[in-house]
Amino acid sequence: MSPELTIADPELFVRVIENIDRAVLATNLNGQIILFNPAAEACMRLSRRQCIGRHYSSLFADQPRIIDLIRLALEEERPISDDEQIELNRPHSLPTPISLSVSPLFDQNGSQEGIVLIIRDLTRLRELETALRQADRLSMLGTLAAGLAHEVKNPLGGIRGAAQLLGMELGSDSPLADYTDVVIHEVERINGIIEELMNLARPRVESMGETDLSQILRDIVLLQKEAHRSRHLEFVLNLDTSIPPIRGDESLLTRLLLNLVKNAAEAVETGGRIDISTRIATDYHLMSPENRPIPWVTIEVADDGPGIDAADMEKIFTPFFSSKNQGTGLGLSTCQKIADTHNGFIKARNRTEKGAAFTFFIPFIRNIDKKLPTQIPF
Repeated sequence: MSPELTIADPELFVRVIENIDRAVLATNLNGQIILFNPAAEACMRLSRRQCIGRHYSSLFADQPRIIDLIRLALEEERPISDDEQIELNRPHSLPTPISLSVSPLFDQNGSQEGIVLIIRDLTRLRELETALRQADRLSMLGTLAAGLAHEVKNPLGGIRGAAQLLGMELGSDSPLADYTDVVIHEVERINGIIEELMNLARPRVESMGETDLSQILRDIVLLQKEAHRSRHLEFVLNLDTSIPPIRGDESLLTRLLLNLVKNAAEAVETGGRIDISTRIATDYHLMSPENRPIPWVTIEVADDGPGIDAADMEKIFTPFFSSKNQGTGLGLSTCQKIADTHNGFIKARNRTEKGAAFTFFIPFIRNIDKKLPTQIPF
């Protein structure tokens, strides 16, 4: 701060309002908007020019809850807040969860001259809360499934051994030999499912190293193009090549990303499109043990398929839930487990235009000797 700049400098207050990351709106006593900062423009998807001089009731015409809070603050001349129940309707966008604070605006003589609205977009917070709930649910179900799997594997081994002995007694020329082969085949299939279940809870020795996410994705796309050659799918890579190799288990991350890309390919019709992109997200971050903010690297896999049913959105990471006829319902659960191992998370959404998108968030850490952060992301 320069010597001539004081805390009472009006220009300082203007710069604070212009640079704050909360939407700030102010009205006069007539309800006309007299202040609309850049964060408000981003939040409302409207320009300052469109809003200055406009009555607040027209700006929030279809949102009676917001209008009621403004009127109450004007009438009772006291601050009012709502952090839980409000969704903001914006042009060409889905409703956005927000927290709203409405405060009276007084002049130097203590007379009310309007109100101030402060709006915070809670979208990211809700996404993080959902990711944490999914991780907690998966941890509980994984522990339960591992115990159940342990109890099933013992008698399953007995069934398999008995079927093999019976097959040896019957001989290959017996008409009943086919039945023992079916039993053995089905036992092996069940055993495979149980192994996947146990992997959800079984601690795994980490093999952390510098992992090139871009190269992993290129290799996956190359293989998936070949696997779906007859369906003429279009795979579009939009990778941020400036992202260096980061800390991660290459084998596990390959499994996670392959699962996401494969699911997207199976979701689209012949001739469908899968978009895969990477970027560094700066809109929220993770705190390191040294209290240093760590950004996220995000990998998004989006398709133009039918999307995800609203009723299924909360269930897709639950073990054994699958919308596929031949699916085991363990793929996304395993992905969530791998993400959790890397202190990351996965979020799913339906795209505005068409299809679904899965985004994997992983901390942007390069030093392989550095411990992963343990604090909750925000």
